[in-house]
Amino acid sequence: MWLSSVDYFVYSFLGMSGRFANSLHFFIYDLVKILTLVLIIIYIISLMQTYIKTDTIKNFISGKPQLVGNILAAIFGIVTPFCSCSSIPLFLGFTQARIPRSATFSFLISSPMNNEIVIAILFATFGWKIAFLYTFFGLLTAVVGGYIIDRVSCDEDIIISVTCMNNKNDTKFKELVFRKRAHNAWQNAVKIIKDIYLYVIAGIFIGAIIHGFVPTDFIVKYAGDNNPFAVLVAVVAGIPMYLGASTVAPLIEPLVSKGMLMGTALSFMMAVVSLSLPEAMILKKIISWRLIGIFFSIVGIGIILVGYLFNAIL
Repeated sequence: MWLSSVDYFVYSFLGMSGRFANSLHFFIYDLVKILTLVLIIIYIISLMQTYIKTDTIKNFISGKPQLVGNILAAIFGIVTPFCSCSSIPLFLGFTQARIPRSATFSFLISSPMNNEIVIAILFATFGWKIAFLYTFFGLLTAVVGGYIIDRVSCDEDIIISVTCMNNKNDTKFKELVFRKRAHNAWQNAVKIIKDIYLYVIAGIFIGAIIHGFVPTDFIVKYAGDNNPFAVLVAVVAGIPMYLGASTVAPLIEPLVSKGMLMGTALSFMMAVVSLSLPEAMILKKIISWRLIGIFFSIVGIGIILVGYLFNAIL
């Protein structure tokens, strides 16, 4: 219905044709669709967050076996709307609370990678299958990555002073009626949309330019299935970029439509949202350069493997 309406508006009502018309069609169609679905999904996630107390999660994770703790920490990362840098304060809180190192790194990997904005845009653009697979492989990368990092690191890699923290906030979690929770969740969802909509517009605008004007042969040559190193190049290119999920996620559809393999495009996005130079500089205050190198290497390798696996199964 929405697609046919946009078709009529651009090609019949405006009487446009050619590359510019295709770009305008892409921009209008994706902008409304993505912003609407992102608002709905963020609202659902925000409503879930009203039932989650961070201190309870910390205590729950700390008492579980390593694998279970990693899985719980990675899942918790999905409902924390943080980028790679803003995930660090909670990562520090986990460290100070003596949560096992493997679980803290599983959270640090999962939180930006499994950002609800990314999941919402993938769902809006490609459907539930791609969104589910992306989330599953993101969680797998976080769980396995946390385990490996714990095995190859040591206590001396944590350079910040870790003190035993008592839970001072042990009062009963405030009980809220559902109507109040729903109201708070809606306010939070609207606030997030207000914060990100310009970045979403920017991302979709760039995507529209790619969709309408970038030759398919150009994308296929450097990032298509003929280049066996396409995923590696995409990940290396993504690390220096510090873009929010709301900006980079809308670029996936036009890149794929122009011939980039899905796994290559998703690995590029994973690298952009999960690994960044600003994140490394902030982490330097908490962990050693050695552990930062281990963290970036393991997550980067995990993203590359996920990219090739995506390309193999899709």
